[in-house]
Amino acid sequence: MKGKMRQVAAKFNAMLLLGAPGTGKGTQGKMLGTLPGVLHVAMGDIFRALDKNSELGRIFGEYSTKGLLVPDEFVVKLWKQHMDKLVAGGKYEPADDLLVLDGIPRNVNQAKALEQYVIVSKIVVLRCEHGIESIIQRMKDRALKEGRADDANEATIRRRFEVYDAETAPVLAHYPKRLRTEVDALQMPIEVAHDVLSAVLGRTNELHTIQQPPPLVPARR
Repeated sequence: MKGKMRQVAAKFNAMLLLGAPGTGKGTQGKMLGTLPGVLHVAMGDIFRALDKNSELGRIFGEYSTKGLLVPDEFVVKLWKQHMDKLVAGGKYEPADDLLVLDGIPRNVNQAKALEQYVIVSKIVVLRCEHGIESIIQRMKDRALKEGRADDANEATIRRRFEVYDAETAPVLAHYPKRLRTEVDALQMPIEVAHDVLSAVLGRTNELHTIQQPPPLVPARR
């Protein structure tokens, strides 16, 4: 049965992880991805896995080193190719699993382009308005530890924050406010994880309740 499902063009049930650079989307997404029936897909990981000498890798490098967003058509196409491979390989079941998207959509154009593939059931926003400087330092430290050239330059990091404010923040207005849960990203990581899990479990319970058939009422005699 599952083999047949992979051939059906079903939309993906997705939760979005949104937040400025360095707010911990990757950390929280990976945590969620360890849960049964949950798949975490980070656009940053897909980009970093590109061969730097390939055409796609060179295109990505030209934009990321300047702190700019990669063209929308390129991003959505690359993401869809990645998802098709996961479905074909049996690593993701659209009919059963929750997809956690991290780093996509990055703007309203991407959000619109994803509508043909995705149904967004929840949005978790990691907030850090009062701790930008500490987030920037966190990103620089991480860059040194993990060898991330795109996070090593402070000017590039600040440019990414500007791009986020201009491009990604308006994505929230594209979706119903009822889907949104805001989490303080400056808490201890375990506290952030608790709040994120609470949001996910709350939405999962809502969907489960909606999908349940109404109770049978005995016929009057």
